[in-house]
Amino acid sequence: MTMYQRIRRAALGTTAAATVAMSVLAAGAAQAETIKITAAAGHPPVFLWVKLMHEFFIPEVDKRLAAKGNHKIEWTEAYGGTVAKIGGVLEAIEEGLVDMGFVGTIFEAPKMPLQNVSYLTPFGTDNISVVSGTIAKLQKDIPEMNAAWSKHNQRYLGGAALDTYHLYTSFPVKTMDDLKGRKISAPGPSANWIKGTGAVAVSGNLKTYYNDIKTGVSEGTLTFATGAWGSKVYEVAPYITKVNFGSQFAGGISINKDTWDGFPQEVRDVFQAVADEYSARFAATQQAIATKLLAKMVESGSKMSEFSAAERARWANTVPNVASAWAAGLDKKGLPGTKVLKGYMSALIASGADIPRDWSKK
Repeated sequence: MTMYQRIRRAALGTTAAATVAMSVLAAGAAQAETIKITAAAGHPPVFLWVKLMHEFFIPEVDKRLAAKGNHKIEWTEAYGGTVAKIGGVLEAIEEGLVDMGFVGTIFEAPKMPLQNVSYLTPFGTDNISVVSGTIAKLQKDIPEMNAAWSKHNQRYLGGAALDTYHLYTSFPVKTMDDLKGRKISAPGPSANWIKGTGAVAVSGNLKTYYNDIKTGVSEGTLTFATGAWGSKVYEVAPYITKVNFGSQFAGGISINKDTWDGFPQEVRDVFQAVADEYSARFAATQQAIATKLLAKMVESGSKMSEFSAAERARWANTVPNVASAWAAGLDKKGLPGTKVLKGYMSALIASGADIPRDWSKK
Protein backbone atom coordinates (compact mmCIF):
# COMPACT_ATOMS: atom_id res chain seq x y z
CA MET A 1 0.00 0.00 0.00
CA THR A 2 1.36 3.44 -0.96
CA MET A 3 1.74 6.29 1.54
CA TYR A 4 -1.11 8.09 -0.26
CA GLN A 5 -3.35 5.07 0.20
CA ARG A 6 -2.50 4.86 3.93
CA ILE A 7 -3.30 8.52 4.40
CA ARG A 8 -6.47 8.18 2.33
CA ARG A 9 -7.58 5.11 4.30
CA ALA A 10 -6.97 6.88 7.61
CA ALA A 11 -8.95 9.86 6.40
CA LEU A 12 -11.78 7.64 5.23
CA GLY A 13 -11.75 5.84 8.57
CA THR A 14 -12.17 9.16 10.34
CA THR A 15 -14.92 10.12 7.92
CA ALA A 16 -16.62 6.78 8.47
CA ALA A 17 -16.58 7.28 12.23
CA ALA A 18 -18.00 10.75 11.78
CA THR A 19 -20.72 9.31 9.55
CA VAL A 20 -21.79 6.92 12.30
CA ALA A 21 -21.85 9.78 14.81
CA MET A 22 -23.94 11.85 12.41
CA SER A 23 -26.30 8.91 12.07
CA VAL A 24 -26.92 8.87 15.79
CA LEU A 25 -27.48 12.60 15.90
CA ALA A 26 -29.79 12.48 12.91
CA ALA A 27 -31.81 9.69 14.45
CA GLY A 28 -32.11 11.71 17.64
CA ALA A 29 -33.35 14.63 15.63
CA ALA A 30 -35.92 12.34 13.96
CA GLN A 31 -34.71 13.10 10.45
CA ALA A 32 -33.00 10.93 7.85
CA GLU A 33 -29.22 11.07 7.76
CA THR A 34 -27.74 11.76 4.32
CA ILE A 35 -24.75 9.69 3.19
CA LYS A 36 -22.85 10.75 0.08
CA ILE A 37 -21.82 7.92 -2.26
CA THR A 38 -20.06 8.01 -5.64
CA ALA A 39 -20.67 4.95 -7.84
CA ALA A 40 -18.48 4.32 -10.89
CA ALA A 41 -18.06 2.01 -13.87
CA GLY A 42 -15.71 1.94 -16.82
CA HIS A 43 -18.49 1.00 -19.22
CA PRO A 44 -21.55 3.18 -20.01
CA PRO A 45 -25.09 2.25 -18.88
CA VAL A 46 -25.84 0.65 -22.25
CA PHE A 47 -24.19 -2.47 -20.81
CA LEU A 48 -26.48 -4.44 -18.53
CA TRP A 49 -24.11 -4.63 -15.55
CA VAL A 50 -24.03 -0.83 -15.40
CA LYS A 51 -27.61 -0.36 -16.54
CA LEU A 52 -28.86 -2.38 -13.56
CA MET A 53 -26.72 -0.36 -11.18
CA HIS A 54 -28.40 2.80 -12.44
CA GLU A 55 -31.94 1.50 -12.97
CA PHE A 56 -32.26 -1.06 -10.19
CA PHE A 57 -29.57 -1.06 -7.51
CA ILE A 58 -29.55 2.66 -6.72
CA PRO A 59 -33.32 3.33 -6.82
CA GLU A 60 -34.02 0.12 -4.89
CA VAL A 61 -31.58 1.10 -2.13
CA ASP A 62 -33.26 4.51 -2.00
CA LYS A 63 -36.71 2.92 -1.84
CA ARG A 64 -35.85 0.56 1.01
CA LEU A 65 -34.04 3.17 3.06
CA ALA A 66 -36.91 5.63 2.58
CA ALA A 67 -39.30 3.02 3.94
CA LYS A 68 -37.22 2.81 7.11
CA GLY A 69 -36.92 6.60 7.36
CA ASN A 70 -33.53 6.77 9.08
CA HIS A 71 -31.02 7.19 6.26
CA LYS A 72 -30.86 8.33 2.66
CA ILE A 73 -28.13 8.35 0.02
CA GLU A 74 -26.99 11.30 -2.05
CA TRP A 75 -25.64 9.58 -5.16
CA THR A 76 -23.08 10.71 -7.70
CA GLU A 77 -22.99 8.35 -10.69
CA ALA A 78 -19.80 8.31 -12.76
CA TYR A 79 -20.11 5.81 -15.61
CA GLY A 80 -18.46 5.38 -18.99
CA GLY A 81 -14.97 5.97 -17.64
CA THR A 82 -15.67 9.54 -16.50
CA VAL A 83 -13.78 8.94 -13.24
CA ALA A 84 -12.39 5.42 -13.57
CA LYS A 85 -11.79 3.79 -16.93
CA ILE A 86 -12.19 0.11 -17.80
CA GLY A 87 -9.62 -1.77 -15.76
CA GLY A 88 -9.22 1.12 -13.34
CA VAL A 89 -12.28 0.81 -11.09
CA LEU A 90 -10.63 -1.57 -8.61
CA GLU A 91 -7.86 0.92 -7.93
CA ALA A 92 -10.25 3.89 -7.82
CA ILE A 93 -12.33 2.18 -5.12
CA GLU A 94 -9.20 1.10 -3.25
CA GLU A 95 -7.83 4.63 -3.10
CA GLY A 96 -11.20 6.15 -2.21
CA LEU A 97 -11.53 8.16 -5.41
CA VAL A 98 -15.00 6.60 -5.63
CA ASP A 99 -16.98 4.74 -2.98
CA MET A 100 -18.21 1.81 -5.02
CA GLY A 101 -18.53 0.54 -8.55
CA PHE A 102 -18.50 -2.37 -10.97
CA VAL A 103 -15.08 -4.02 -11.04
CA GLY A 104 -14.43 -6.04 -14.19
CA THR A 105 -12.30 -8.87 -12.82
CA ILE A 106 -11.59 -9.97 -16.39
CA PHE A 107 -9.50 -6.78 -16.68
CA GLU A 108 -7.79 -7.39 -13.33
CA ALA A 109 -6.31 -10.85 -13.92
CA PRO A 110 -2.89 -10.04 -12.37
CA LYS A 111 -4.55 -8.78 -9.16
CA MET A 112 -7.49 -11.19 -9.10
CA PRO A 113 -6.39 -14.38 -10.89
CA LEU A 114 -8.65 -16.75 -8.95
CA GLN A 115 -11.77 -14.85 -10.05
CA ASN A 116 -10.90 -15.67 -13.67
CA VAL A 117 -11.18 -19.45 -13.31
CA SER A 118 -14.13 -19.66 -15.74
CA TYR A 119 -12.00 -18.33 -18.62
CA LEU A 120 -9.53 -21.18 -18.06
CA THR A 121 -12.27 -23.82 -18.13
CA PRO A 122 -14.12 -23.57 -21.48
CA PHE A 123 -16.99 -25.82 -22.55
CA GLY A 124 -18.68 -25.23 -19.23
CA THR A 125 -22.31 -24.32 -18.60
CA ASP A 126 -24.47 -21.74 -20.35
CA ASN A 127 -26.36 -21.17 -17.08
CA ILE A 128 -25.37 -17.68 -15.94
CA SER A 129 -26.85 -18.17 -12.47
CA VAL A 130 -24.75 -21.27 -11.89
CA VAL A 131 -21.53 -19.49 -12.89
CA SER A 132 -22.12 -16.32 -10.87
CA GLY A 133 -23.47 -18.31 -7.93
CA THR A 134 -20.50 -20.67 -7.96
CA ILE A 135 -17.99 -17.81 -7.92
CA ALA A 136 -19.91 -16.14 -5.09
CA LYS A 137 -19.82 -19.35 -3.02
CA LEU A 138 -16.13 -19.94 -3.71
CA GLN A 139 -15.39 -16.40 -2.58
CA LYS A 140 -17.15 -17.12 0.71
CA ASP A 141 -15.61 -20.56 1.23
CA ILE A 142 -12.03 -19.86 0.14
CA PRO A 143 -10.40 -17.07 2.18
CA GLU A 144 -7.82 -16.27 -0.49
CA MET A 145 -10.54 -15.46 -3.01
CA ASN A 146 -12.24 -13.04 -0.64
CA ALA A 147 -8.81 -11.63 0.24
CA ALA A 148 -8.40 -10.54 -3.37
CA TRP A 149 -11.03 -7.91 -2.56
CA SER A 150 -10.04 -7.03 1.01
CA LYS A 151 -6.40 -6.72 -0.06
CA HIS A 152 -7.53 -3.80 -2.17
CA ASN A 153 -9.57 -2.26 0.66
CA GLN A 154 -13.02 -3.26 -0.54
CA ARG A 155 -15.93 -5.58 0.04
CA TYR A 156 -17.59 -7.62 -2.68
CA LEU A 157 -21.37 -7.18 -2.85
CA GLY A 158 -22.68 -9.02 -5.91
CA GLY A 159 -21.56 -10.22 -9.31
CA ALA A 160 -22.37 -10.84 -12.93
CA ALA A 161 -21.49 -13.43 -15.56
CA LEU A 162 -21.77 -13.03 -19.33
CA ASP A 163 -23.94 -15.24 -21.51
CA THR A 164 -22.24 -18.22 -23.11
CA TYR A 165 -19.70 -17.76 -25.88
CA HIS A 166 -20.26 -19.10 -29.39
CA LEU A 167 -18.40 -18.93 -32.71
CA TYR A 168 -19.19 -16.15 -35.20
CA THR A 169 -17.48 -16.51 -38.60
CA SER A 170 -17.53 -15.25 -42.17
CA PHE A 171 -17.48 -18.87 -43.40
CA PRO A 172 -19.60 -21.92 -42.53
CA VAL A 173 -18.38 -24.24 -39.78
CA LYS A 174 -19.71 -27.79 -39.66
CA THR A 175 -16.91 -29.39 -37.68
CA MET A 176 -13.79 -28.31 -35.82
CA ASP A 177 -11.76 -29.21 -38.91
CA ASP A 178 -13.24 -26.24 -40.77
CA LEU A 179 -11.16 -23.94 -38.54
CA LYS A 180 -7.79 -25.15 -39.84
CA GLY A 181 -5.76 -22.23 -41.18
CA ARG A 182 -8.45 -19.70 -40.25
CA LYS A 183 -7.77 -16.50 -38.31
CA ILE A 184 -10.07 -16.14 -35.31
CA SER A 185 -10.25 -13.14 -32.99
CA ALA A 186 -9.75 -14.73 -29.58
CA PRO A 187 -8.08 -12.36 -27.12
CA GLY A 188 -6.64 -13.14 -23.70
CA PRO A 189 -7.45 -16.53 -22.13
CA SER A 190 -9.97 -17.37 -24.85
CA ALA A 191 -7.06 -17.76 -27.29
CA ASN A 192 -6.44 -21.07 -25.49
CA TRP A 193 -9.86 -22.31 -26.57
CA ILE A 194 -8.73 -22.74 -30.18
CA LYS A 195 -5.29 -24.25 -29.53
CA GLY A 196 -4.96 -27.55 -31.34
CA THR A 197 -7.74 -26.79 -33.81
CA GLY A 198 -5.38 -25.43 -36.45
CA ALA A 199 -6.88 -21.93 -36.19
CA VAL A 200 -4.72 -18.87 -35.55
CA ALA A 201 -5.70 -16.60 -32.65
CA VAL A 202 -5.87 -12.87 -33.39
CA SER A 203 -5.91 -10.31 -30.59
CA GLY A 204 -8.83 -7.90 -30.39
CA ASN A 205 -11.92 -6.85 -28.44
CA LEU A 206 -15.56 -5.91 -29.00
CA LYS A 207 -14.48 -2.53 -30.33
CA THR A 208 -12.24 -4.06 -33.04
CA TYR A 209 -13.99 -7.30 -34.07
CA TYR A 210 -16.25 -5.75 -36.71
CA ASN A 211 -13.50 -3.95 -38.65
CA ASP A 212 -11.02 -6.79 -38.18
CA ILE A 213 -13.40 -9.27 -39.77
CA LYS A 214 -14.57 -6.82 -42.44
CA THR A 215 -10.98 -6.07 -43.52
CA GLY A 216 -9.74 -9.64 -43.29
CA VAL A 217 -7.52 -9.22 -40.26
CA SER A 218 -9.54 -12.12 -38.89
CA GLU A 219 -12.33 -14.33 -40.20
CA GLY A 220 -14.43 -14.64 -37.11
CA THR A 221 -14.45 -14.43 -33.35
CA LEU A 222 -15.40 -16.18 -30.12
CA THR A 223 -17.85 -13.96 -28.27
CA PHE A 224 -21.19 -13.83 -26.46
CA ALA A 225 -24.53 -12.98 -28.06
CA THR A 226 -25.12 -9.68 -26.26
CA GLY A 227 -21.64 -8.55 -27.28
CA ALA A 228 -22.03 -9.76 -30.88
CA TRP A 229 -25.26 -7.80 -31.22
CA GLY A 230 -23.91 -4.60 -29.72
CA SER A 231 -20.79 -4.66 -31.87
CA LYS A 232 -22.74 -5.81 -34.97
CA VAL A 233 -20.29 -8.68 -35.47
CA TYR A 234 -23.09 -10.81 -36.94
CA GLU A 235 -23.21 -8.48 -39.97
CA VAL A 236 -19.67 -9.37 -41.08
CA ALA A 237 -19.66 -12.85 -39.53
CA PRO A 238 -23.11 -14.18 -40.43
CA TYR A 239 -22.36 -17.82 -39.63
CA ILE A 240 -23.20 -18.48 -35.99
CA THR A 241 -22.07 -21.84 -34.67
CA LYS A 242 -23.47 -22.62 -31.22
CA VAL A 243 -20.51 -24.33 -29.56
CA ASN A 244 -21.35 -23.29 -25.99
CA PHE A 245 -17.94 -22.45 -24.57
CA GLY A 246 -19.78 -21.50 -21.40
CA SER A 247 -20.92 -18.45 -19.46
CA GLN A 248 -18.00 -16.43 -18.08
CA PHE A 249 -17.72 -14.56 -14.77
CA ALA A 250 -17.14 -10.89 -15.60
CA GLY A 251 -16.88 -9.14 -12.22
CA GLY A 252 -19.08 -7.49 -9.67
CA ILE A 253 -20.10 -4.54 -7.54
CA SER A 254 -17.71 -3.80 -4.71
CA ILE A 255 -17.53 -1.03 -2.14
CA ASN A 256 -14.65 0.70 -0.36
CA LYS A 257 -14.19 -1.06 2.98
CA ASP A 258 -13.81 2.18 4.93
CA THR A 259 -17.06 3.42 3.42
CA TRP A 260 -18.73 0.12 4.27
CA ASP A 261 -17.39 0.11 7.85
CA GLY A 262 -18.82 3.60 8.31
CA PHE A 263 -22.33 2.50 7.37
CA PRO A 264 -24.91 1.92 10.12
CA GLN A 265 -25.95 -1.75 10.18
CA GLU A 266 -29.33 -0.89 8.73
CA VAL A 267 -27.67 0.58 5.63
CA ARG A 268 -25.33 -2.39 5.28
CA ASP A 269 -28.26 -4.79 5.40
CA VAL A 270 -30.10 -2.90 2.67
CA PHE A 271 -27.04 -2.65 0.41
CA GLN A 272 -26.30 -6.38 0.68
CA ALA A 273 -29.91 -7.45 0.19
CA VAL A 274 -30.23 -5.31 -2.94
CA ALA A 275 -26.86 -6.55 -4.22
CA ASP A 276 -28.03 -10.16 -3.87
CA GLU A 277 -31.12 -9.33 -5.89
CA TYR A 278 -28.96 -7.45 -8.43
CA SER A 279 -27.00 -10.68 -9.05
CA ALA A 280 -30.18 -12.70 -9.53
CA ARG A 281 -31.81 -10.10 -11.78
CA PHE A 282 -28.69 -9.74 -13.91
CA ALA A 283 -28.49 -13.49 -14.54
CA ALA A 284 -32.15 -13.80 -15.50
CA THR A 285 -32.16 -10.66 -17.65
CA GLN A 286 -28.88 -11.43 -19.43
CA GLN A 287 -30.05 -14.95 -20.25
CA ALA A 288 -33.35 -13.71 -21.69
CA ILE A 289 -31.70 -10.95 -23.72
CA ALA A 290 -29.10 -13.35 -25.18
CA THR A 291 -31.81 -15.75 -26.37
CA LYS A 292 -33.79 -12.89 -27.90
CA LEU A 293 -30.77 -11.42 -29.67
CA LEU A 294 -29.72 -14.72 -31.22
CA ALA A 295 -33.21 -14.94 -32.73
CA LYS A 296 -32.91 -11.36 -34.01
CA MET A 297 -29.60 -12.16 -35.69
CA VAL A 298 -31.22 -15.05 -37.54
CA GLU A 299 -34.09 -12.75 -38.56
CA SER A 300 -31.47 -10.34 -39.90
CA GLY A 301 -29.98 -13.02 -42.15
CA SER A 302 -27.49 -14.90 -39.98
CA LYS A 303 -27.25 -18.66 -40.50
CA MET A 304 -27.17 -20.56 -37.21
CA SER A 305 -26.11 -24.13 -36.58
CA GLU A 306 -25.18 -26.09 -33.48
CA PHE A 307 -22.40 -28.55 -32.73
CA SER A 308 -23.40 -32.04 -31.74
CA ALA A 309 -22.43 -33.18 -28.25
CA ALA A 310 -19.82 -35.45 -29.82
CA GLU A 311 -18.18 -32.66 -31.84
CA ARG A 312 -18.19 -30.35 -28.84
CA ALA A 313 -16.53 -33.05 -26.74
CA ARG A 314 -13.99 -33.64 -29.51
CA TRP A 315 -13.04 -29.97 -29.48
CA ALA A 316 -12.87 -29.86 -25.69
CA ASN A 317 -10.50 -32.83 -25.64
CA THR A 318 -8.32 -31.39 -28.40
CA VAL A 319 -7.19 -28.20 -26.68
CA PRO A 320 -4.41 -28.44 -24.06
CA ASN A 321 -5.29 -28.42 -20.38
CA VAL A 322 -4.14 -24.88 -19.62
CA ALA A 323 -6.38 -24.83 -16.54
CA SER A 324 -4.25 -27.36 -14.66
CA ALA A 325 -1.07 -25.51 -15.60
CA TRP A 326 -2.67 -22.23 -14.49
CA ALA A 327 -3.71 -23.75 -11.16
CA ALA A 328 -0.29 -25.28 -10.54
CA GLY A 329 1.37 -21.95 -11.26
CA LEU A 330 -0.84 -20.20 -8.70
CA ASP A 331 -0.16 -22.98 -6.16
CA LYS A 332 3.55 -22.21 -6.41
CA LYS A 333 2.78 -18.57 -5.63
CA GLY A 334 0.92 -19.54 -2.47
CA LEU A 335 -2.57 -19.17 -3.93
CA PRO A 336 -5.09 -22.05 -3.92
CA GLY A 337 -5.28 -22.44 -7.69
CA THR A 338 -5.96 -26.18 -7.61
CA LYS A 339 -8.54 -25.82 -4.84
CA VAL A 340 -10.42 -23.15 -6.79
CA LEU A 341 -10.24 -25.14 -10.03
CA LYS A 342 -11.56 -28.31 -8.38
CA GLY A 343 -14.26 -26.39 -6.53
CA TYR A 344 -15.42 -24.66 -9.71
CA MET A 345 -15.52 -27.84 -11.80
CA SER A 346 -17.27 -29.80 -9.03
CA ALA A 347 -19.98 -27.14 -8.78
CA LEU A 348 -20.60 -27.13 -12.54
CA ILE A 349 -20.81 -30.92 -12.65
CA ALA A 350 -23.11 -30.98 -9.60
CA SER A 351 -25.42 -28.50 -11.35
CA GLY A 352 -26.13 -31.11 -14.01
CA ALA A 353 -24.40 -29.17 -16.78
CA ASP A 354 -23.15 -31.06 -19.83
CA ILE A 355 -19.40 -30.90 -19.15
CA PRO A 356 -17.39 -32.78 -21.80
CA ARG A 357 -14.11 -32.39 -19.90
CA ASP A 358 -13.17 -31.99 -16.25
CA TRP A 359 -10.28 -29.54 -16.36
CA SER A 360 -9.28 -30.31 -12.77
CA LYS A 361 -8.13 -33.75 -13.95
CA LYS A 362 -4.82 -33.87 -15.80
